[in-house]
Amino acid sequence: MNTPPTTSPDPQQVRSWAAACANCHGTNGIALRGIEPLAGARRDDLVRKLAEFKTDIRPATVMHQIAKGYTDEQLAAIAGWFAAQQSWAEQKP
Repeated sequence: MNTPPTTSPDPQQVRSWAAACANCHGTNGIALRGIEPLAGARRDDLVRKLAEFKTDIRPATVMHQIAKGYTDEQLAAIAGWFAAQQSWAEQKP
């Protein structure tokens, strides 16, 4: 029987998982036009979308394949990391 981890994943590990998203969603989740930005998005929204990709509910080109490579806990940690990042609008002086 698999028991869920009782501690949160290491923040550096979560950052490494999130780095895999940079090719499409930009560094720290600040995407270029045409790709959904992740920085500053609501964590719950990101978790829901990732779960929908993972279960093939939400159509995708590659996200369904990527999401299936992570556990639900890892996806929740990644969503939390992106939610904590400043959006492009928040970074502007």
